[in-house]
Amino acid sequence: MIGAQAIVKCLQCENTEVIFGYSGVAIDPFWNEMLKTDIKKVLIRTEQNAAHCASGYARVSGKVGVCAVTSGPGATNLITGIATAYADSIPLVAITGQVNSDMIGSDVFQEADITGAVESFVKYSYLVRNVEDIPRIFKEAFYIAGSGRKGPVLIDIPFDVQTAEFSGKFSYPETISMRTYKPTVNGNIVQIKKVIKEVEKAKRPIICVGGGVHLSAAEDEIVRFAEINDVPVVSTMMGIGVMPTDHPLYFGMVGNNGQAYANRAMNESDLLLMVGARVADRAVNRPDLITENKVMVHIDVDPAEIGKNVGPTIPLVGDIKHIFEDFLEQDDHNDNHDDWVKLLKEYKKEMQVERKPAGAAYVDPQIFINKLSDAVDRDAIYVADVGQNQMWSCSYYKVKEGRFLTSGGMGTMGYSIPAAMGAKLADSKKQVLAVIGDGAFQMSMMELATMRQYDIPVKIVVMKNGYLGMVREHQHFAYDDNYSMVELSGDPDLSLIAAAYGMGYMKVDGNSDIDGSLIEFLKDDKAFLMEVVVDPMALTR
Repeated sequence: MIGAQAIVKCLQCENTEVIFGYSGVAIDPFWNEMLKTDIKKVLIRTEQNAAHCASGYARVSGKVGVCAVTSGPGATNLITGIATAYADSIPLVAITGQVNSDMIGSDVFQEADITGAVESFVKYSYLVRNVEDIPRIFKEAFYIAGSGRKGPVLIDIPFDVQTAEFSGKFSYPETISMRTYKPTVNGNIVQIKKVIKEVEKAKRPIICVGGGVHLSAAEDEIVRFAEINDVPVVSTMMGIGVMPTDHPLYFGMVGNNGQAYANRAMNESDLLLMVGARVADRAVNRPDLITENKVMVHIDVDPAEIGKNVGPTIPLVGDIKHIFEDFLEQDDHNDNHDDWVKLLKEYKKEMQVERKPAGAAYVDPQIFINKLSDAVDRDAIYVADVGQNQMWSCSYYKVKEGRFLTSGGMGTMGYSIPAAMGAKLADSKKQVLAVIGDGAFQMSMMELATMRQYDIPVKIVVMKNGYLGMVREHQHFAYDDNYSMVELSGDPDLSLIAAAYGMGYMKVDGNSDIDGSLIEFLKDDKAFLMEVVVDPMALTR
């Protein structure tokens, strides 16, 4: 057995079903051995999107996503995708080819110090020097990526290590014990009992859920706990979908771009349970407001996040699913917070912002996304890109039983199409939509070829306004309409783009066209491109 065969065997031992990547000489031994497996191999069109595809796959499947690219520019192109996954704690194993071991450090053709380059964007990285280490390294990499606070792990493998022969028999470790890496799973029972007592005493409790709840697959436990104890719930952007949007205890997204009534609810609470959220600036720009006159409980699997941005009254480290299972087991009675819930419903009614519908020449984003929400399957997977389309999606898309995915921590434009592709391959029976702006679309439209090659039927909505809308909106307020580097006057004809890739296409110009267009758009499980024309001067609010 050679190193490349060992890598493939490791992936099989980890039950890898699909791998996204791009070829190149430095990774060719691996791809050559991959031909002999049933693992689905997806050739993306630019390396960054290999990581985005793997991210979408991981978020829907609950497994570690895998991608592999060549050395030098292949590896450096992957960095943005790795950083995006790191910011949102998505479990990935990224495999990169490398030049021969004896040439490392010589600045030879297509050499790049990728382990050094990604140091701040990975949980851990390996440079494989000995072919015999491959089974151990891969076992560790998958364990590190998928445990504790999840995230990407990079394995850099020189060409000669991929072609080197094993001296003994291949053996993949059945168990793993790393002395320096032992993430906490179970919460401290003393702290758990303290939290339960605070919930019993509280008059205005609230739960703020973040992306960690999805990563822990703790949605059901959170909803049951909230319902049993009559506790309202708000979410960060990454926590959207933990509770259905129309649930009577859900009060929207917090943060700079969130709902005012959601922020008010969190600020006026006397007990705040911050669950699986980093308390970063986008969700909480004034940390003092969420600790003032209240008990704050911060629950997270990563102890480094607790107290980093705000000091909690009660810190609780552990896996969220395990902790809330303990809450449900320890909590032996129902609490009633009817007055508090009633007050928040009044806030929601009073503070709900209604957009002024766009004129006949344009589609109003709120109307369109509301109608899209009603038209899609209850368990649809909605992938929002970055920019104004993301803000409109967060505000107006109604999650029922499906998922809402986006790039929250890094805000990476072009994320939605490849991530939607990965999501579709993770669950082919689900309806998958990518909603994207015309700027971001041009960053990722090359992946329409990948969709066509592998028959990945993602529905794509391009919200077209001819600008980098979110930056234009900032320049509108900050620079008195002095627009710089935001106009997209060279946009392609999307009807021709769709035709070039063999996709269905339609253009929606006004609100009156929405209903009929959505019927055609969603009628079957085939790739389709819908162009939605939005007022160039539209704002997110």
